[in-house]
Amino acid sequence: MAAAIEVDDKNFKQVVLESDKPFLVDFWAPWCAPCRAIAPVIEELAGEYSGRIGFAKVNVDENPATATGYGIRSIPTLLIFKDGKPMTQVVGARPKGELKRQLDAALA
Repeated sequence: MAAAIEVDDKNFKQVVLESDKPFLVDFWAPWCAPCRAIAPVIEELAGEYSGRIGFAKVNVDENPATATGYGIRSIPTLLIFKDGKPMTQVVGARPKGELKRQLDAALA
């Protein structure tokens, strides 16, 4: 099963922005309870969309440049990138069905 990969300030551009497929990026921190709550849902979605959408996690405490660059002020924040640009932002722990609708829209 596919899993979300950890990306950082150094490789974010190469992994996410230069990808030929859409990417869901989970901006999170280990101390954030809602972040921990949504993590299993992200992993499930990574398996379901394996090969079609990439999944990445950015620890905002360890990678402030990327988080600041995308205006992340609250976590968890999920950004869905397509063609190297953010197309959808979801703030807070959201139901799996809502996230699936956003991912399906990115594939359309």
